[in-house]
Amino acid sequence: MVWRRSFKPASLLELCVFFLLFQGSVGLLWNAFDLEYWRCKLKRNNQCPDEDIKVWLYTPDKSYARRIHIHSPLTLQEQGWNPRHKSVIIIHGFNGTESKTPMTFIRDAYLNRRDYNVFTVDWEILTPFPCYLSAISNSRLVAQCSAQFYSYLTRSGATAQSVHCVGHSLGAHICGMMTNHLSEKMHKIIGLDPARPLVDRYGSRAFRLTRDDAHIVQVIHTNAGLLGETPQVGHVDFCVNGGRMQPSCRKEGRMIRQARCSHFLSSCFFAATISDAGSRHKAAPCTASCRPLPRGYGGRSFTVSMGHHTPETARGTYCIRMDDAQRCPFD
Repeated sequence: MVWRRSFKPASLLELCVFFLLFQGSVGLLWNAFDLEYWRCKLKRNNQCPDEDIKVWLYTPDKSYARRIHIHSPLTLQEQGWNPRHKSVIIIHGFNGTESKTPMTFIRDAYLNRRDYNVFTVDWEILTPFPCYLSAISNSRLVAQCSAQFYSYLTRSGATAQSVHCVGHSLGAHICGMMTNHLSEKMHKIIGLDPARPLVDRYGSRAFRLTRDDAHIVQVIHTNAGLLGETPQVGHVDFCVNGGRMQPSCRKEGRMIRQARCSHFLSSCFFAATISDAGSRHKAAPCTASCRPLPRGYGGRSFTVSMGHHTPETARGTYCIRMDDAQRCPFD
């Protein structure tokens, strides 16, 4: 596939602002003078599979990670994939990994249901801090290789309706970009606070998550306008606690640390809905900017479940209050 140019060069000011925003410490600017600190890995090929992009399988009866090699026709069966169960593909974002929180909260929530095969895509080596620009570029190859795995999974017997993709931050955009390499749309994508910095200004529709990337696209916003995209991105968008800054994160001190904390909480809030029967996490309609509807609005009393149990027919923007006093930590 030929990729069109999707980004214009970012200004030095924009890079410095993002550096401070994500890391949350002015003192760490001194690291900018260390050349080793900026040794980023930039992929220039489009060959999959790629050794720096790994797919792991977890199942309820074997909760430890097992590597999936798609060149082996029997690797799924050998590693314990259950074709009778549904499957989820989980993709982490910038400066993350599949084996650390908060992504492990999502993984474990699915495993505790005992009716899911859990696949995680690990591209940690291609997305370390402070290499955000190279991570954005590398995300194209991650999407291509993830789409190759998805095709391998469906060729092995999984149906499109039984597989969905969950991505956090840049991982949400990767779920969306997978469609660029598939002959048919994925059934469902759940984007957890899709990354905003630089993507909102320079990313084309082919390079970011949109409602055109799957038959069902759900997005959960927890830091909209800062590290996360602003609504409305999907067919249905949820704004948690206003969608911008989470209450428990205010004690983090500087706004930049509050933003990072809020950004990661999208994963924790979604994980909480997976084990729910669908009756606890109810959201009410609100405006596309996450503001409550005027008093007396006819549909205000209508609610839908957020997250795992959201009806596939749900459309629009919804607001929900969730208690995050016991917020989950992240590495």
